[in-house]
Amino acid sequence: MQTQSPPTIETFHQGFRGFRWTVCALLFVATTINYMDRQVLGILAPTLEKALGWNEIDYSHIVMAFQAAYALGLLFFGRLVDAIGTRHGYAISIFFWSLAAMAHALACGVFGFGAARFALGLGEAGNFPSAVKAVTEWFPRRERALATALFNSGCNMGAIFAPLIVPWITLHYGWQMAFVALGATGLVWLFFWYWLYTAPALSKRISSAELAFVTSDPPETPAMRVSWLNLLCYRQTWAIVVGVAFTVPIWWFFLYWLPKFMHQQYGLDLASLGPPLVVIYMMTSVGSIASGWLSGFLLRRGWSVNASRKTALLVSALCVVPVFFAALTSNLWVATILIGLAAAAHMGWAANLFTMVADMFPKEVVASIVAVGVMFGAVSALTFAQLTGFILQTTGRYWPLFAIASSAYLLALAVIHALTPHLTPAELKAPERDIEQN
Repeated sequence: MQTQSPPTIETFHQGFRGFRWTVCALLFVATTINYMDRQVLGILAPTLEKALGWNEIDYSHIVMAFQAAYALGLLFFGRLVDAIGTRHGYAISIFFWSLAAMAHALACGVFGFGAARFALGLGEAGNFPSAVKAVTEWFPRRERALATALFNSGCNMGAIFAPLIVPWITLHYGWQMAFVALGATGLVWLFFWYWLYTAPALSKRISSAELAFVTSDPPETPAMRVSWLNLLCYRQTWAIVVGVAFTVPIWWFFLYWLPKFMHQQYGLDLASLGPPLVVIYMMTSVGSIASGWLSGFLLRRGWSVNASRKTALLVSALCVVPVFFAALTSNLWVATILIGLAAAAHMGWAANLFTMVADMFPKEVVASIVAVGVMFGAVSALTFAQLTGFILQTTGRYWPLFAIASSAYLLALAVIHALTPHLTPAELKAPERDIEQN
């Protein structure tokens, strides 16, 4: 009996066919909701500061509350998702963060907003470990960068929708309703998630041909239980940690301080913030998808995984460099384009960096590795938020922060290449104590 080979990408990948792209769409919508809930505070910051009397230090502490909780939440969700599966782990995450987003409406001071942001950070910590693991389960290696870029572009769509929706709700119904309305969308998403999502082998919506394509990668080494401390013994883990920790603070700086920067630098109020922010985050959508496509294109042209991923990272890093001049120009739209280019490059960077996790680690620890990396990124962002508040409160100038942003990605890529010059897969070994117990 002749063995039938699994479908090739030329056979099956004609457009976006197959149920796996519905799964990708679910991840995209969840990530869009995630960033809408996250960005409401940044958009309303000038309004809330005027109404509640915050200063730059107060605002940085509220931002830090989210980041500290985000780091702590990753300690929990990375392991939880690997332990109970993507379906239930993701559901727990979005249920918790949706309630926390709505709870902002009850806050009336720095402490109340800090508490609500802390709860939001705990819940949102489950988004990326869950989404990256879902991509690993539902997509073969050759499509993972594109799938990651597509769901990750939800960050951009959330950042586009939020400045369009939040000012309108706030001006008509008050800032409290902005938090409630956006937070409630996550609860609607939960219905569709439980209705549609299972592991590929259990799904009734996937064809046999697509299942063969999804599982067409060579078999991986049998899974073993590896502790977080043991994962930190691998250079590959630290490559991901460096890639996230050096760059995530820049993205969060854009997310939380761009409305304040444009308000201070160009006098934009709540009603006029929308257009430049929409342009910036529309650019990020293009950048995210283009970088994910570039990596996959190079792979199909015969480039190695190492060369494909790092070329995409290098292109992204170079596109961030000009952002330094955004703080020096007096033209709003020049600054908008420079920041948009940098934000687009960040999303392209993130799409390829998170895909590298699946390149170097087996599926069973992907969520844990992503969680480790994003946890260090959150701790790094927490420190950068404190630095941002101090610099702005004492000098009122943004150029030192943009200078840091312009160099962070090239520095991160240099360290990543030093740690993993060939993107060699990690050969995981269980600790001796675990081996003895087995």
